[in-house]
This record gives sequence, structure tokens and C-alpha cells, in this order.
Amino acid sequence: MTAEQILFLLTGALILGSALMVVATRKLLHAALWLVAALFGVAILYAILQASFLAVVQVVVYIGAIAILFIFAVMLTRREMRDQGQQTRTNWWIAALLGLLILAGLVFLILAVPGADRLPAALPEGLDTVRALGNALVSPEAYVLPFEVASVLLLAALVGAVYIASVGKKD
Repeated sequence: MTAEQILFLLTGALILGSALMVVATRKLLHAALWLVAALFGVAILYAILQASFLAVVQVVVYIGAIAILFIFAVMLTRREMRDQGQQTRTNWWIAALLGLLILAGLVFLILAVPGADRLPAALPEGLDTVRALGNALVSPEAYVLPFEVASVLLLAALVGAVYIASVGKKD
């Protein structure tokens, strides 16, 4: 085994373990922190695949913005929420069985595709996809308007969370 394969297996174990802890932990803040760990593992996978732009976007957007916004929303709007009673459903095994069947189906579909075990061909030497994407994001003819609308929407969500937290503390 090469070092890259060992790193891939360790990262995959980190992602799977963190994703399992997201749904298995009892505290919402701990689930958010496990989500950050899982998203960081995905960024490591992008780095292994030499997709540096996607790795940076994964860290900045998902870990740096969405997950942290979720953690702040949980911390700002949190009240005393203690459930009294059973935390798991009695029919949890149905969901687990369905998940395993879907996983088996996906593995079967991937293995049925010819050439799925080969790596894709490398991009041409002169092609700079990061520069083309950057130009598309700031170009008025391309995606500058949806990009700005998304930023205003995230700002409105943050202001709304702070407002709800301040109203909730007055009660």
C-alpha cells in the first residue's frame, strides 16, 4: 500500500466515524462539531485528489461559514431543552436495513460501470479551471448576481438568528 492509499483509508474512517457521531450524539452542539470534523475529512479527500480549489472551498464555505453559523445559531437560540423519555425509535432497524440496501445498490452500480477502477484522464496542460471559475463568478454576464444574492441571504439568516436570540432572552 502506498502512503496515499493509507491516508485515504484513514480519512475515510475519520469521515465515517464523524458522520456516525453526528447522528448518534445526544447533544446538538457536539453533533455540530462532529459535522465540522466530517467536512474537514472531505476537504482532505479533495486535497488527495489534487483538487486544491475544492479543498479550500470546502474549508472556507462549509466549515468556515455554514458549520460555524450553525454552531452560533445553536448557541444563540438555545434554551433549556431536556427531553424526558426515550431518545431512539423502536423501529430503528428498518432505517438501518434500508441504508444498507441502498449502499449495496450503489456499490453494485459502481462496479457494473466499465472502467470505474481507473483514474480519469488528466486535464490539458494549458487549461486553468480556477481562473475560468473566478472570472465567471465576478463577471456581470455570468454568475455575479446569484453570488451576491446568496451572500445577502446568508447575512439575513445571521441577522435573523441574532434577533430571535435577543427576543428569546427577554422572555
